[in-house]
Amino acid sequence: MTRATNNPASKARRKRILKLAKGYFGRRKNVYTVAKNAVEKGLLYAYRDRKNKKRSFRALWIQRINAAAREHNMSYSEFMGKIHAKDVTLNRKVLADLAMNNPEAFKAVVDSIK
Repeated sequence: MTRATNNPASKARRKRILKLAKGYFGRRKNVYTVAKNAVEKGLLYAYRDRKNKKRSFRALWIQRINAAAREHNMSYSEFMGKIHAKDVTLNRKVLADLAMNNPEAFKAVVDSIK
């Protein structure tokens, strides 16, 4: 009796990996074993960096708020402490956007917490 290998499934599995490896350089795009390693590593980086992206944006917002707050003679920690004390419900993303694109609105926020 001949050996059954379930060729359609294994072919589909390889095809799926090679499709994910599209755009990679050299053998990473067309040799299954090399592509499999590259795709697995790429998916790990993608998972990790979805978390890191949130971290990076928060750091950026803090830097922008800090720079804008210092223009009004206030440190970041002092500014955020007063914001929380006055129950202003603007988050860091919105505050950073105001600081960059609408300085007069940010100044109004600073004046309201002083």
